[in-house]
Amino acid sequence: MMAPSAGNAQPWHFIICRDKEIQAKVKEINPYAAMADKAPLGILVCADLNLEKFPGYWIQDCSAATQNILLAANGLGLGSVWTGIHPIKEREDGFQRLFNLPQRVIPMAYSA
Repeated sequence: MMAPSAGNAQPWHFIICRDKEIQAKVKEINPYAAMADKAPLGILVCADLNLEKFPGYWIQDCSAATQNILLAANGLGLGSVWTGIHPIKEREDGFQRLFNLPQRVIPMAYSA
C-alpha cells in the first residue's frame, strides 16, 4: 500500500490465494509460475481501471506495488518471485476467468 502511484490513485487490488487447486491452475495459465502450487500462498496484483486518475499509468503503479511485495517478503526472510501476466492477453484472460474478475480489473502480476 506504500507504493507510489500516479496522482496517488492507488488503482491496485491484491488477491491472496491459499487454495492449492487454484494455485495448480495458475501454473497452467502462466508457464513461468511452475512453483505456484508449492508456495504457501500467492498474491495476484491487479489494476482497477475505474480507479485510474491518469489512464495508462496503472502499469507503473502496480509494478511499484509488486516490487514492494517482493521487498517485504525478502525482509521477512522469505523467497518470492514476480511472474508476469500483462501484457500477454491469453494470460490476462486466463487469470480473469480463474479469479472471476470483472473486465475493468486487469491482472498484472502473480507473486508466489
